[in-house]
Amino acid sequence: MTATSSDLRTRRTRLAALAVVLLTFIADQASKYWVLNHTSLPDGDRISVLPVFDFVLTWNMGISYGLFQQHEALGRWLLIGLTALATVLLAIWLWRSRDRLVACLALALIIGGALGNLVDRVVFGGVVDFLYLHYGSFSWYVFNLADCAIVAGVGALLYESLRLKPQ
Repeated sequence: MTATSSDLRTRRTRLAALAVVLLTFIADQASKYWVLNHTSLPDGDRISVLPVFDFVLTWNMGISYGLFQQHEALGRWLLIGLTALATVLLAIWLWRSRDRLVACLALALIIGGALGNLVDRVVFGGVVDFLYLHYGSFSWYVFNLADCAIVAGVGALLYESLRLKPQ
């Protein structure tokens, strides 16, 4: 039995998506390893990179933007369970998707980022955040590469869903 061109395209898309998941996860975990083991950030230091960008270590015990902070074991494990469930559901969506490559890669970015933050919750009890944007009195949340991947993936999914498609 020979594979159709559609089957080959689907396999290539899934392989590309898997590569994006792995690269996102590895980049996120490597950056966090560097922050925790090769900088003075764990000692409370701040590293100024640009006038609007610093490295500063914070631990996010909640979800996005520090919402729903969990300092008890039950709350932590509920967040871990919810993150794992969401990741599995996204992986099923990706696997079943016959949509464009962009949508699959967007899902892969979200999955890779979610896995990176999930590992932090399991290993450390909270997510390692260290990228800090600010300007004058404006201060953005401290975040990490996994968060960047998740935001980029969500943005790509929104673009893909709102884009006018030829009839």
